[in-house]
Amino acid sequence: MKRFFALSRTTHGVLDLAMPGFVALLWLGAFPSFWTIVLSIFTAFAAYTAIYALNDLVGIAVDKEKFAGGINAGYSVEASDLRYPLAQNVLPYKSGFLWFISWFVVALVGAYILNPFIVVILIAASILEVIYVLLLKVTYLRTFVSGLVKSSGPIAAIYVVDPNPDLTKVLLVLAWVFVWEIGGQNIPADWNDTAEDRRVNARTIPLQLGTQIAGLIVLLTLVLTVTFSLLLPSVSPLALGWPYLLATALAGILLLIQPAYNLYQQQSEGRMAARLFDRASYYPMAQLIIVTLFVLLSKLLP
Repeated sequence: MKRFFALSRTTHGVLDLAMPGFVALLWLGAFPSFWTIVLSIFTAFAAYTAIYALNDLVGIAVDKEKFAGGINAGYSVEASDLRYPLAQNVLPYKSGFLWFISWFVVALVGAYILNPFIVVILIAASILEVIYVLLLKVTYLRTFVSGLVKSSGPIAAIYVVDPNPDLTKVLLVLAWVFVWEIGGQNIPADWNDTAEDRRVNARTIPLQLGTQIAGLIVLLTLVLTVTFSLLLPSVSPLALGWPYLLATALAGILLLIQPAYNLYQQQSEGRMAARLFDRASYYPMAQLIIVTLFVLLSKLLP
């Protein structure tokens, strides 16, 4: 099973579950029913498992070319020696495809039960993921596609708890996740893979625009992430005051802005970018913990 979980980057995928969890809890201002929570977690796990696997299935040819000279050290959240099992020929393509199809069907069924509109979001995210992979040698603007793919999970979470959400508020959540993905995940991941990407003439922001511009984009997008996080209480029925704003701002400064500033200042090779990726990967979990505490406090205090 390790090869299959490596294909789906399950360690990272589990961390990703915190983002839709946070958004649903913030949006509703309370815990959904027990069965909604269970089904939502299972469906989200299936969706992330499928889409991460889809990335490697579509990009197998380029991955083999990229990693012909060896696979880099990776990030602590997904540093398994079995990373890219298809490219390393330790997992048959047919087995990987069946793994993807199985989890994708499970995700579709769960999504339909939760809210049929989420099926549309899931299919759109899958199509966008394919487009993202195919654009590797075409344009660095594919980072915007990555932002939309990662935003799909939190947006789907909104439709779990609210069938008719305010679209202005939905766009605010989308913008928040979008800039976090670009600055905290996508560009740092490409930065960490610059040696491998050069082998295939990939068009990524660090390679096409240089590390100085890449570092500036990372810093600006993560400053925007923290700024948008201070506006997120407007989507919640909870009366979230200064204590919440201070907590969410502190999480953003420690997990996003500080490592982003260090990367921008030093413009070093991949390891520092990988450290930013790691820190940013824990940002959704920090937000989930913070909002959970405030939801619990709202139940205990009059």
